[in-house]
Amino acid sequence: MTGTSTSTPGRVHLAVRKAVVVLTAGAGIALTPLPALANAPAAPTVVAQTARAQVAVNTALAQVGDPYVWGTAGPSSFDCSGLTMYSWGAAGVSLPHSSSMQSTVGTPVSYSDLQPGDLVFFYSPISHVAMYIGNGQIVTAPHTGDVVKVMPLSYMPSYAGARRVG
Repeated sequence: MTGTSTSTPGRVHLAVRKAVVVLTAGAGIALTPLPALANAPAAPTVVAQTARAQVAVNTALAQVGDPYVWGTAGPSSFDCSGLTMYSWGAAGVSLPHSSSMQSTVGTPVSYSDLQPGDLVFFYSPISHVAMYIGNGQIVTAPHTGDVVKVMPLSYMPSYAGARRVG
């Protein structure tokens, strides 16, 4: 028989990694980010202040490399608010699927007090959200044509504030 498989080992490996994160998150087990695929940059090790924030951060980091698709909230593509909604949902926290609406949830946090898991907002009016993961880094679904990635918070223009939701 001749033919080729339509599935790639990398996609299968990524799907398995995501399943492990979701299953352990549902069981209330805090994880450090899973090892990255051989061709992907290593995810940073993040230690959050609460178990829920740890689950949200781990879930967000497990999505690194997934494509940005406007209006989606996983499990294999995300827009910015869909990523934060999905990640915090894995931790048992319900968020709306809108960056401007997410900016009204939880409690305000000053820039100097950011902790892993905090939501950070950009532009006026607010039209983008990302998750702070510590050390000046965020995990974000930036825009159409890009993928979920870790990047410095300072690279994002027009910082508008932050909220702690869990």
